[in-house]
Amino acid sequence: MHTLTADELQHAPDALVAGAQRGEAAIVTVAGAPVMMTVPLGTGIGVQRVLIDLAATLFDREQISLGTAARMSGLVYSEMIDELGRRKIAVIRPGTEDLERELAAFGN
Repeated sequence: MHTLTADELQHAPDALVAGAQRGEAAIVTVAGAPVMMTVPLGTGIGVQRVLIDLAATLFDREQISLGTAARMSGLVYSEMIDELGRRKIAVIRPGTEDLERELAAFGN
């Protein structure tokens, strides 16, 4: 996998596209931290299906929000919720503090 800086990308964006056409994935960094990744898509691949799979996986790993997952996948918010439900991925994820607050309220 190739890594390039945002400055390199700004000065030579065609290099990123050329790499993708050769099947090379790339990571773009800002100040040494990764900010985006490009993944080449093969011919005949269902692009939206790949985007939905990626969005669902990233949401499940709590790396992106529900809104970002919907935008990434090309689905509206409610469609993304339905898709996550079909995949048995919880949309509402209460934390420990939320559960303790609910239990305390229930006990009153």
